[in-house]
Amino acid sequence: MATDPLMVRARGLWEELASAPVSFAPTGGVSVVVSPQSRLCPAGWVGIAALGDAAIVTAPGEDTARIVRDALAKLPVGAVTDADAVREVLPVARLLGPAALAYAAPDGLRPVPPGAPAVAQLPGEHPDLRSLEKLAGDEEAGEAGLDEITSPAFVVREGGEVTAAAGYRIWPRGTAHISVLTAPRHRGRGLARATGSATTAHALAAGLLPQWRARLPASRRAALALGFRELGAQLSVELP
Repeated sequence: MATDPLMVRARGLWEELASAPVSFAPTGGVSVVVSPQSRLCPAGWVGIAALGDAAIVTAPGEDTARIVRDALAKLPVGAVTDADAVREVLPVARLLGPAALAYAAPDGLRPVPPGAPAVAQLPGEHPDLRSLEKLAGDEEAGEAGLDEITSPAFVVREGGEVTAAAGYRIWPRGTAHISVLTAPRHRGRGLARATGSATTAHALAAGLLPQWRARLPASRRAALALGFRELGAQLSVELP
């Protein structure tokens, strides 16, 4: 697994986001490091990223790192991003996630099925995208992060209205972090798959690593249908 090119690139990304010297142990297990500037999680939180049989964890200070290190040692690697398992060993105030981390290889993208809706392209700052976010509501729009994309937006229109959109933001290590959003009353029709496919193809053509971070089951299904491979998960934890 350590020589899997997709895994190597994904691990390199999260090691950089840790903002401290840490790496996924080649023999597996959990590595905990102090990193007040970690980008794995909000400031002051504990960030956990598990990929394959290893995980890296950032803590805001040494005392927290010691608590987290002792607690997570009681769990198998596969459970360190499981919210219920983490609550069993740590005094959790708040959680963000978990979210599955999936990646696409250049030869792995699957075509959308025949009859899929037509996808058009818009500038990432187009006002019609803001209208879609209003339809979805603040929570879902914030989760998608469509307002942060640096790529063009790939959209489906119906009756002149944008009903689904996707794009990506450039992350470190040549990563394309994909954002997908569908208006609530248009879900379940494959629109996320159609817009996500166009976005992923654009990223791959630019030599980027497409990353699909999925918290909801429907989002995970869309990624897997497109040929993304789930390599791990990410969780952020705030301690009292």
